[in-house]
Amino acid sequence: MSQDLNPDDPAFTMDTDDVSSMNATSADNDTLPDAPPITSDSDSDQQSADDFESMKELVLPPLADDPPIVEDVINNWTVENFRALKKKEHGPVFQAGGYPWRVLLFPHGNNVDFLSIYLEHGFEADKIPEDWMHTAHHRFTKEEGDWGFTRFVELKKLVHEWEGKDRTIIENDTCNITAYVRVVEDETGALWHSFINYNSKKETGYVGLKNQGATCYLNSLLQSLYFTNAFRQAIYHIPTETEEDLGDSAYTLQRLFYQLQTSNNDVSTSELTKSFGWESRHIYQQQDVQELCRKLMERMEDKMKGTPAENVLAKIFSGKVKTYISCINVDYESSRIEDFWDIQLNVTGNKDLQASFEDYINVERMDGDNKYFASEEHQLQDANKGVIFQSFPDVLHLQLKRFLYDYYKDMPIKVNDRHEFPEVIDLAPYLSEDADRSESWLYQLHGVLVHSGDLDAGHYYAFLKPTKDGWFYRYDDEKVTKATKREVLEDNYGGEYPPTQNPYVRSGASKKLPIMRPNSAYMLVYIRQTRVDKILTPVQEQEIPHHIHARFTEEAAAREAKRKEREEQHLYIGMKVITSSTFQAHSGFDLTNFEGAPENDPAAPRIYRILRSATVQEAIGSIAQDIAVDPKRVRLWLMVNRQNKTIRPDQPVMDTHLTVEETYTRISSHRDNMLRVWAEVAEEVGPDGEPIWPTFQSQPDGQTTRNDLIVLFLKYFDVENQIISGVSHVYLSKEKKVEDLSAVIMKKMGWGDKLPDSEKLILWEEIKPTMIEALKPKQTLKAAELQDGDVICFQRFSERKSSQQSFLERKSTSTAASSELSLEKPVVKKWDFFADAKSYYEFLYNRRHIRFLPHPTRCNAEEYPTFDLVLSIRTTYDQLCERVGGQLGIDPTHLRFYTVNNNPSSSPRSVVKRAVAQNLHTIMNPQAYTTVNSSLRPDALYFEVLEMSLAEMETKKSIRVTLLSEGITKDETFDIFVSKSSNTEDLIEALVRKAKIPGEAEGGKIRLYETSALKFSRVLPRDYPVLSLNDYSQLIAERIPAEELEAEDGQTIQVYHFHNDAGKIHGIPFRFMLKPGETFMDTKKRLETRTGYKGKSFEKIKFALVRRMPYAKAQYLNDDDILFDMTNLEDDFLGMDHVDRSRGLRNGIEDLFLH
Repeated sequence: MSQDLNPDDPAFTMDTDDVSSMNATSADNDTLPDAPPITSDSDSDQQSADDFESMKELVLPPLADDPPIVEDVINNWTVENFRALKKKEHGPVFQAGGYPWRVLLFPHGNNVDFLSIYLEHGFEADKIPEDWMHTAHHRFTKEEGDWGFTRFVELKKLVHEWEGKDRTIIENDTCNITAYVRVVEDETGALWHSFINYNSKKETGYVGLKNQGATCYLNSLLQSLYFTNAFRQAIYHIPTETEEDLGDSAYTLQRLFYQLQTSNNDVSTSELTKSFGWESRHIYQQQDVQELCRKLMERMEDKMKGTPAENVLAKIFSGKVKTYISCINVDYESSRIEDFWDIQLNVTGNKDLQASFEDYINVERMDGDNKYFASEEHQLQDANKGVIFQSFPDVLHLQLKRFLYDYYKDMPIKVNDRHEFPEVIDLAPYLSEDADRSESWLYQLHGVLVHSGDLDAGHYYAFLKPTKDGWFYRYDDEKVTKATKREVLEDNYGGEYPPTQNPYVRSGASKKLPIMRPNSAYMLVYIRQTRVDKILTPVQEQEIPHHIHARFTEEAAAREAKRKEREEQHLYIGMKVITSSTFQAHSGFDLTNFEGAPENDPAAPRIYRILRSATVQEAIGSIAQDIAVDPKRVRLWLMVNRQNKTIRPDQPVMDTHLTVEETYTRISSHRDNMLRVWAEVAEEVGPDGEPIWPTFQSQPDGQTTRNDLIVLFLKYFDVENQIISGVSHVYLSKEKKVEDLSAVIMKKMGWGDKLPDSEKLILWEEIKPTMIEALKPKQTLKAAELQDGDVICFQRFSERKSSQQSFLERKSTSTAASSELSLEKPVVKKWDFFADAKSYYEFLYNRRHIRFLPHPTRCNAEEYPTFDLVLSIRTTYDQLCERVGGQLGIDPTHLRFYTVNNNPSSSPRSVVKRAVAQNLHTIMNPQAYTTVNSSLRPDALYFEVLEMSLAEMETKKSIRVTLLSEGITKDETFDIFVSKSSNTEDLIEALVRKAKIPGEAEGGKIRLYETSALKFSRVLPRDYPVLSLNDYSQLIAERIPAEELEAEDGQTIQVYHFHNDAGKIHGIPFRFMLKPGETFMDTKKRLETRTGYKGKSFEKIKFALVRRMPYAKAQYLNDDDILFDMTNLEDDFLGMDHVDRSRGLRNGIEDLFLH
């Protein structure tokens, strides 16, 4: 037993024929067994119950966890006068492991017709230690899925002969009850733990990482790097003081490490993965840990350039390995030394880590038909080929090849073979003779990264040793626990489970097939013993960048403020307030946009947080102070939702002694969780300084009565500038006529007493966004059904000069003043002008902000950048072309549009076809609105600038050609339009014109060839008709290399690109000419010229011969190989093994570090 559970629950220590918890009466659970049950046949029948030592071996078999045993105790309780026992009895208290225990007996059954018996703690009820817990260990079997002894034996059998024996259980009203208790030491604090309310920080001092979905592999790697303290220190040295957002991976990694170092709770990795550029789909895709680790290192190295931390990572993680071919009979050796950041070791066929290293440096004998061509001087020689290490890094990452591709099954598999690894390993035997041995090459195990499960359903976790001499800990996402050596080593070797050591297992069980462990190590972290102190130097808090600590402090304070605000939220209510300034800044419908944010929009209502218990007068005080007016002059009007879906002032709040809460509850409709008001400022005050409110008159008796004045809001439509804006509010009697408003408006606008004879004032009522009606001048306000809060829009109309002409002339002049095309000054067209307020309101209702993006593959983004236009959804297709064409300065007929997918990584959707009835609304909302169409962006379109009009283009054939230049390192794709009767030669001429490159006479001959599945297919003849081109092949154009033109009968080999696996193809294939007798060292020089790869980029490429057959393995080439002699040109490829730097979102891993 370990000290682990609630003291009020019963505890049990052994199996029997019927087991359950004390509170259960029966159960039928089908729990699968952990091991075969104990037998009850003749062997066990020979055991005597009073042979306590023998019985102990039977009932207390070795535990799989193998915890240290503190004490084994056997306690025998002789129960006398059995028939006189009460319903519930306790045996005498005995000690085991320093704690009191006793047997709990239900002689007449615990609600069943069976004797019930339990083991429980022996503390008195008022003396149970608060931290006292215990666990009964029970092995569940298929036959019995419950635990406990509720049905120990049927009551009626207690006094009858037991199973054919001549004895009964109870004799002379007496029986013996023996408790066998084994107390074990819980070294880790997690033995048989339920992990309910488990606190990793409290128990271990460390915290885990949250799993976002399938990021357990990332969590394991990050924890491993975090506890490599030298790496953490180097990350902290990256300058990120100027980083404000979370798009920088170095900054987010610093933040993650800071949280792991200081937080009391598990930490999220979402900031880091977002900075990688990962989307939700990548969170649920498990990536290759080795590639992820390497890319992370590369990114951090880039960030460290030019800083004190430059080259630190290479000093920590990088070693050197020599690849060589050494002649046996002559003094000649070809070799190269390369850096490595990890080592991939074979598991299959190797019993342990030492065997894997031996396999890695195994020497291959080159003799017989496979002799090595040493040089012209030495010719063919017997040679040894292999690799040997020059040095190992301070921190050594070993990748165990647990995941391989099975070419026979044509599928990836996991290798579960047993593979042992030691705590300490001497790597000196794997070093070259001239390696530096001034220090020991002993390495200490500090990390085991584990995969449990299979390829389809697996889980990753890590065992890490953060300190030099401390414990290993298991880092399993959010949970961190201490781990025993067995958990770290034996449990992760893989292979079969060890055979059971229980001598009482049925013989049939041992004949079953072996069960393979699901968990095995796939990555090991070793630290050189002489460098452990340096690598694991504790990272002090003062080493954390100050700005990281400061920002987390600020964020914590902001969170605390928000938390406090949430806690006190019930005490406050939000108040959205319309003021004169917000109304005057508003240029849309109604008095404001209540959804607007005041920090971004001056027309948005001001937001106040007011105590619900505060009086209206106190709320007025806060508002008046903010708008800098005397509180006496401020009156609040409640805003209400009208049936026409507008929001207007309804009535003033006259009783300012009411609380804000009382005022809010009096509103009949609470559609908004905030109180919405208009803050009116009195324009007149009396002699005593008191405000004069036009709508209410004081009476001699102290009461106030309302007159027939109504408050109206005025907006002005400036025809020449094409804008509507708020002006003010006015009071007018209902009996007044509409035309009486003119004098008020003239005064408000400062236009004098009368407009010129050539102009007149037109008034409109803004009833709702889709209903703007002209007001009749002779009609009374009452007859026009005007009321408090109605909006009147007015405009000046000139009969002498066209406002449209004036508007267009002025806008055109301002546009022409700019010498360059400005994407922020849309070209003005006649449909940009609205002659009256009604048509302008209609435009406001139908307007949309549309973003126009250059087509990602068919348009030059530098020449035609992204821009935005405000358009009406009634804009026709032709008008759309004119607007965009005018914006870009091109012929509108030379434009084509494409819809945009909501997923930014997806390709453009369908082409927008021109139709007579087509407008912006039907373009953005196709009639066949299906699940597919629902993924379209409603606010964006791609555009393509065509070489010819859309009508002319429909008579041509469009062919996409990729043009190679600078070898094969630079490629550019062009869409070429040629006559349908053209041939390949015509296509090449059209490509020359489109790409603006020298013609064949000046620049050299051009050839076209097809590729299929990223491999070379065929060269196209010059007279090949374009209509016969395969639409599913890629068409490549390149200058024919001079060496091919000069060769009379040159033989060529097809070259393609792959990465690690010969089947993982990428890049653009090409043909390469071979020369007889040329060593591969010289061949590589020509390949460097042919491909255009330079310097380190070329040095990183490995070349291999690949047979033209399914699942062919790459045969890597050496400098002294003669490729011409080794290859069959019809059956072989030359493969270039290097990382695909051009992959986009193909497999997710390449999406890392976009920022």
